[in-house]
Amino acid sequence: MKVDHIGIATHQLDEALALWQDALGLKVDSTEEVTEQGVRVAMLAIGETHIELLEPLSPGSPVGKFLEKRGPGIHHIAVKVSDIRATLAQLKEKGTRLIDENPRVGAGGCLVAFVHPSSMNGVLLELVQRI
Repeated sequence: MKVDHIGIATHQLDEALALWQDALGLKVDSTEEVTEQGVRVAMLAIGETHIELLEPLSPGSPVGKFLEKRGPGIHHIAVKVSDIRATLAQLKEKGTRLIDENPRVGAGGCLVAFVHPSSMNGVLLELVQRI
């Protein structure tokens, strides 16, 4: 496994982009709207991983609720797996609390699934399978 990206919730994607680009000189690899997850996303390469900036499309989206409760900051850590379905089955077998028992399409067309923070020491974990 490798860290695929670190998701950071932000109120304004354009303002966050300016900060990360100006402060560290990071370049935007891609931007897109993931309506199923209610976010606008920008991916910035940093070494072998990415910073994923997340702007909610509405206050009621998961990222919108996160921002209301906790404010801007780290939303999740994503790890790359080779077989997301097998990883989910293994986690479920071990009693891990899953948000997604089946993968769904995420940013960049990859398969994603989330593991509940209560099973991961308070950290929202995203599994990512690039296809």
